[in-house]
Amino acid sequence: MNKNRTVSDTKRSFYTIHTRPINSIYRRVVEELMVEMHLLSANADFQYDSIYALGVVTAFNRFMLGYLPEKDQDSIFNGLCKSIESDPDRYKQDAHRLEALADRLSGTELLSWLDRSTSFDDTGDLQGSLEAIANNPQFKYSRLFAIGLFSLLEKADPSLVKDEETLNNTLKTVSAALHLPEDKVSKDLDLYRSNLEKMAQARIVLEDVIQAERKKREKRDLANQASASSSVDSTESSN
Repeated sequence: MNKNRTVSDTKRSFYTIHTRPINSIYRRVVEELMVEMHLLSANADFQYDSIYALGVVTAFNRFMLGYLPEKDQDSIFNGLCKSIESDPDRYKQDAHRLEALADRLSGTELLSWLDRSTSFDDTGDLQGSLEAIANNPQFKYSRLFAIGLFSLLEKADPSLVKDEETLNNTLKTVSAALHLPEDKVSKDLDLYRSNLEKMAQARIVLEDVIQAERKKREKRDLANQASASSSVDSTESSN
């Protein structure tokens, strides 16, 4: 991305690509993700990698769950990536590749892969990326990278993240292996899971509002129909 671009430039670009209004409870999620991706991309120390891509895709999919119209989700995601001059297909393909890897590994195998004590024939480039992350003292850690890690662990073995003690021990192991700031990783994931719960609650409230509005509309329509029918009956009686 052009390092001189501002957040305002990115927002303008996004709303040029995705021109439809965004539903109210989701608008803040989209704009916060957009700003986060912009600031990272504009940072001199930031390097795109597949775990980050998985974090972006996972965060988007989970926070946008239930968004209607559903077909707009692709347009919004494409707008987020293209607004920072990135390729949305690259994000999706890299995320899918890591998910497929986690699907076929046990939790133990994934952890040994992350600490680079085990390698697999078809993951040479990913292994190289892990080495680069672990050996780069200037590695630009981000919340989205942590979400990508969490998604990997959860997909390989849900028991790794099932309770606080197990999750904390797992994050300690992974953070040491990749030289990540363990406290930040833990805090970012706590906030991420908390925000997911809040979003789920907001969706329930929104659905209740929609249902209430629908019932009001139906009641109003029935009343209008009854009134129209009564008017017709009165006219016929007078004739």
